[in-house]
Amino acid sequence: MVRIEIRVIYGDTDQMGVVYYANYLRYFEAGRSEFLRAKGLTYRDFEEQERLLLPVVEAGVSYHAPARYDDLLGLEIRLTEARRATARFEYDVRRGEDRVASGFTVHACVDTQGRVRRMPRDLIDRLAVGEDLAR
Repeated sequence: MVRIEIRVIYGDTDQMGVVYYANYLRYFEAGRSEFLRAKGLTYRDFEEQERLLLPVVEAGVSYHAPARYDDLLGLEIRLTEARRATARFEYDVRRGEDRVASGFTVHACVDTQGRVRRMPRDLIDRLAVGEDLAR
């Protein structure tokens, strides 16, 4: 598990003054980038070294309470599943102790031509260090 903080900027809110629902997917993306960085790898390095991509093929968000401008949100990111050619990340977004949103993304492992490829075993091991991960 990796935890980051995100401060809600004015541009993330809608006319009602709450975080626009789709922006949580942007927060998830920021969280995934920091998750990889915490494991010693940037997404750019992954693309260049492995010549592979991890596009989102499924996503879901549950909204529990509104977040507003200038809220400091804690985002926890977990890699909960890594299989032959897919990975699943789960997210928990909180303001203090209050859950604001939760969700998941599923990623396919593809080459630069868009063909599905097996996720490198060393990558799975690297991302799962210290984690209880279903494989």
